[in-house]
Amino acid sequence: MKEIRRKILKDVRRAVVKVGSGVLTAERGLNFSVMQDLARQVCELADRGIEIILVSSGAIASGMAKIGLSTRPNSVSQQQAAAAVGQSSLMMAYEEAFGRYGRKVAQLLLTRDDLNHRRRYLNARNTLFTLLKWRIIPIINENDTVMVEEIKFGDNDNLSAMVTNLTEARLLVNLTNIDGFFDKDPRTHQDAGLLRIVRNVDRRLLKSASGIPGFLGTGGMLSKVKAAEKVALGGVPTVIANGLESNILIRVFEAHDVGTLFLPKEIPLCSRKHWILFTMTPKGKIAVDEGAFEALVERGKSLLPSGILSVDGRFSMGDAVLLTAAGGREIGVGLVNYHAGDVRKIMGARSSQIEGILGYKHEDEVIHRDNLVITYGMEQGEGVCHLRT
Repeated sequence: MKEIRRKILKDVRRAVVKVGSGVLTAERGLNFSVMQDLARQVCELADRGIEIILVSSGAIASGMAKIGLSTRPNSVSQQQAAAAVGQSSLMMAYEEAFGRYGRKVAQLLLTRDDLNHRRRYLNARNTLFTLLKWRIIPIINENDTVMVEEIKFGDNDNLSAMVTNLTEARLLVNLTNIDGFFDKDPRTHQDAGLLRIVRNVDRRLLKSASGIPGFLGTGGMLSKVKAAEKVALGGVPTVIANGLESNILIRVFEAHDVGTLFLPKEIPLCSRKHWILFTMTPKGKIAVDEGAFEALVERGKSLLPSGILSVDGRFSMGDAVLLTAAGGREIGVGLVNYHAGDVRKIMGARSSQIEGILGYKHEDEVIHRDNLVITYGMEQGEGVCHLRT
């Protein structure tokens, strides 16, 4: 097993490290000793030529301690207020911790909306690459103080998966307050077994993960496993490990048998298709007939208006939509070339009729294959990306 880890980790030169609230917080606020030790390890890895991007929880938990709240607020406005109180303390603690080792840090607060739009996505990416070039440690958190249902990532586990794709990192390390992924909750089951390696995330695994909750955070183990599944589809491994364990980051990168290693897929999605599938939020749904289903899934074709049966939702040109077939089968996610109202007008028509119906024509296809990710049967190799120039 150690040989597998060595093989996977030997060429990693950039990694995303997500640190959970259970690691960063103590009874009376932030756990400064843990943060200082984490800074030491990140700086040691940086000296070895490994770039580390931190995705940090802790703002809400830090704010809770400062305000005097004993339980996590339920309402969005209270969570936002707690994050606003705690974020400055969190970054000050990081500033002091990394300053001991002569390193500067930079704060980036992101929403899903920042990554939904390709230009803003690229701007965030370029900012991160500039910080890394300047040898500054980026520390990323969700912008909790402005989040709304439509733009929030949901939790920092999901955010860490998106940042991994955004920065082309070759490893995701998810630090939590238990030793890795167990088949049961180790805090309530003495017979719980730690899985050292996971080759594939299936329904049984997700069901096991759903029974291991989080406390200060929002995700629990299920969101960590889902994040590992997402980056695996991009060809990136994940290690879930105990961030309270001594020298844990160094031991991960030295291929010690710690935590749980999730192996990457052998045929990964390219970066653009990964962005479409996991970063874009579908704004609507298009149902297709059996002929279109076969063309999309079996023959690798684009979606033409002739195969469309129905359109749900309000979406604009360039938005992501979910494709479905008879029986509610999900086919995939793609970026549309027409807004919802125009798709309703041309559905069932031939491509040659589009201009006559609409008075204009952007493309022959409602969704071009380059902008489509087939999730139905993805394990069979849908992942090669051919972009038009």
